[in-house]
Amino acid sequence: MQAILGVLFHSLGGIAAGSFYMPYNKVKGWAWESYWMVGGLMSWLIVPPIAAGLTVPNFMEIIGNASSSILFFTFLMGLLWGVGGLSYGLGIRYLGMSLGNSVVLGFCAAFGALVPPIYYNLVPTDGKVTFTEMLASVGGQVVLLGVVVCILGIAVCGKAGMLKEKQLSEAEKKKSVAEFNLVKGLFVAILSGILSAFFNFGIESGKPLAEAAVASGHDALFANNVTFVLILWGGLTTNLFWTTLLSVKNRSYNDFKNKNTPLTKNILFASLAGFIWFLQFFFYGMGESKLGNGASSWILHMSTIILTANLWGIYRKEWKGVARKTKVTIIAGIVVILLSVVLVGIGNSI
Repeated sequence: MQAILGVLFHSLGGIAAGSFYMPYNKVKGWAWESYWMVGGLMSWLIVPPIAAGLTVPNFMEIIGNASSSILFFTFLMGLLWGVGGLSYGLGIRYLGMSLGNSVVLGFCAAFGALVPPIYYNLVPTDGKVTFTEMLASVGGQVVLLGVVVCILGIAVCGKAGMLKEKQLSEAEKKKSVAEFNLVKGLFVAILSGILSAFFNFGIESGKPLAEAAVASGHDALFANNVTFVLILWGGLTTNLFWTTLLSVKNRSYNDFKNKNTPLTKNILFASLAGFIWFLQFFFYGMGESKLGNGASSWILHMSTIILTANLWGIYRKEWKGVARKTKVTIIAGIVVILLSVVLVGIGNSI
């Protein structure tokens, strides 16, 4: 039953993460940095302490009593993850929901599955599997095979993107993805996929905070909300810094007083996108409490996002007009990525 609940919570988180960008498509007349800033303030600054306060009322006391090293490394992982989150938005902007999410999250899944065991090699912890132990066990080897297969799936998705680039005119590509750019998109998507995995590292670094929440009598289901406050504030720091620079450089801060745009609707849609993005962390924390923060949790979460995002990509007709070979290629890439999820799951069960 606990495993079923874990799968359910991770799936809900994945659906939220795969859907969050959709409200941004409803924002009219704003620069990317303007709506990304509003959404980021909602998902990383405003909602995390509210969620923590509702589920772990003494979360600030727990944070205040934690060692400086735990706070520093958890925040640092959030800072690095923030770069991944920033480039994630750019990846979707340049590649679209389908291809962008497949490439970004495929890399994120692979690196995120490897980060915890590598961490435990550096910081040995009772009951935790190290990367060396993974290499020495059949189950660990199957997990690593799953990671390799995942990267193969990403390569196939990238091939589909290159085929799309060749087959469609600029006008056709921009019908579904207004700023389609394969080279820029793949670069930031790969960067995002690698750095986004640091969110998983942040959960591991901040595990003592979650444990302290449970020790003080709170439900383990919501204990990770304490850790998320620090991780997400780290992400906010990176994103707010960059979007502010862009806002000043491009003078796009004028978006917030431009009466020729639907200001109220833009703020509401951008805020909704930010709120939906936070839900992925909220449900991931609940799923992690049931399944642990191993490769299975991370890959399950990522695969659900990939599936959801590709369904949205079909809805937005991002592959309309391409040759049958291209459609078969992107479907094959997604199937290979999902196969990697199965392999990781089998490896963890051995």
